[in-house]
Amino acid sequence: MKIHWLQHVSFEGLGCIEPWLAEKNHEVSRTRFRAGDRLPDTKAVDGLIVMGGPMGVYDEDIYPWLADEKAFIKDVIVQDKPVLGICLGAQLIAEGLGSGVWKNEQSEIGFFPITGEKVSSQWNLPTEFTAFHWHGDTFGIPDGAMRLAASKACRNQAFIYKNDVLALQFHLETTQESLLSLYANCGEEVTEGPFIQTLEKMKPFFPILGNTHALMSDLLCRLF
Repeated sequence: MKIHWLQHVSFEGLGCIEPWLAEKNHEVSRTRFRAGDRLPDTKAVDGLIVMGGPMGVYDEDIYPWLADEKAFIKDVIVQDKPVLGICLGAQLIAEGLGSGVWKNEQSEIGFFPITGEKVSSQWNLPTEFTAFHWHGDTFGIPDGAMRLAASKACRNQAFIYKNDVLALQFHLETTQESLLSLYANCGEEVTEGPFIQTLEKMKPFFPILGNTHALMSDLLCRLF
């Protein structure tokens, strides 16, 4: 498959998704918005991955390319091609499907438990697992989509739409290296809060990243 991915900032890459794509021999291309890359023709891609970033879906005045990106994502979805969105990517998908995106009551930064909801044999997540989070916004569940997961701080953590559009608010792809890079670039967001961990409190969770990578791989195999 020809998999295209959208990168909003240089310090948020594919993480463990990159070696998975290589292992499966997918042809990979990307658009780096901050570098001024142009979007390809949607007909030239077989699947899409939309990654995270510190901006919000509502920041078009600051980042004018968001408007083109939103149209691109919607066009890929309309063509019934598989799409994965992570964090900001999930919020862009939700907005494109007609759902709202807004500030969550609490920011969620660090490793926190997630409860999987039983919706179908294909998309059931584990009943409970711990994943890495870094977000202040949240999204509604679009009409026709099924919520897949929730957490104590954020009710809408994931959804599946038409069995080929997967939105994840949390970060299963994160590696130790990418986490440290995110912290180096966005560490000012680590303030006091009931669902915010300091880097020192995150470090004991580093060994579970292998588990989240296995879950990410499983979801990728179902989607692409």
